[in-house]
Amino acid sequence: MDNIKDDKYYASKSIEHITLIQKYSDNLTYDEFMSDQKINDSIMFRLIQLIENVKNISDEFKNENPQIPWGDIIGCRNGIVHEYCHTDYHAIYRILGDDITELKKVLEQII
Repeated sequence: MDNIKDDKYYASKSIEHITLIQKYSDNLTYDEFMSDQKINDSIMFRLIQLIENVKNISDEFKNENPQIPWGDIIGCRNGIVHEYCHTDYHAIYRILGDDITELKKVLEQII
């Protein structure tokens, strides 16, 4: 059976990445995040994958769900990928808390 890559698909994939990010970052201090390269790489990879899926969600879906800061999410990806040497890891670490949990809740409610 073919996977139809529609908004529900991309939202579901986003939730999968968030779940893994939460698993990797549960009870993780900032110092642990920065000192454990495997954890840091894993979280950053999943965050980029999450944002790539968000980018593929249709404008119609995004317009119907303005409670999600779509532009901020995509902007975060651009900062990570295009300015890797200047990534604000404090900001990334803050995202791992309430921001990512809230995004997951909203996506779960939507789909």
